[in-house]
Amino acid sequence: MEDDGSIYEFSAELLDGQPLSLEYFRGHVLLVVNTASHCGFTPQYAALEELYSQYNARTFEVLGFPCNQFGKQEPGRAEEIASFCERNYGVSFPMFAKVDVNGAGAHPLYKWLKHEKPGLFGIGRIPWNFTKFLIGRSGHVVSRHGPNVDPGKLREEIEELLG
Repeated sequence: MEDDGSIYEFSAELLDGQPLSLEYFRGHVLLVVNTASHCGFTPQYAALEELYSQYNARTFEVLGFPCNQFGKQEPGRAEEIASFCERNYGVSFPMFAKVDVNGAGAHPLYKWLKHEKPGLFGIGRIPWNFTKFLIGRSGHVVSRHGPNVDPGKLREEIEELLG
């Protein structure tokens, strides 16, 4: 785990292959979500985009991390994922390259997120696509929300964090 417990210590590759240090988002409120294009929760992309559009000017970001670990629901290549998200949901928030969120090959960011907020019964595993982590301006995990939680239900918490 990272020593200072901050999301800013991590970096990840964007869908276009460019690396991005999460330091770029220092001082922002972040909603980190593992996503998939062929999942029962995929329509949440619309609510995520709505939150992003509504709050982005106030330094709020949604960070999408496609994942193929649950029922192989994100089989596409980066270009296919980007096209699907833009075409079907108008996604304009940052989308990262496909990652694993569980197991030995889990992205270091997800290892840290699960360590910070282990989830139900203290089990660190991500249960399914569209698990959401809300990060405050300090770079620390504030809350974790399961796949069944509609992103729109996070508005009050986001407003509070934006101040």
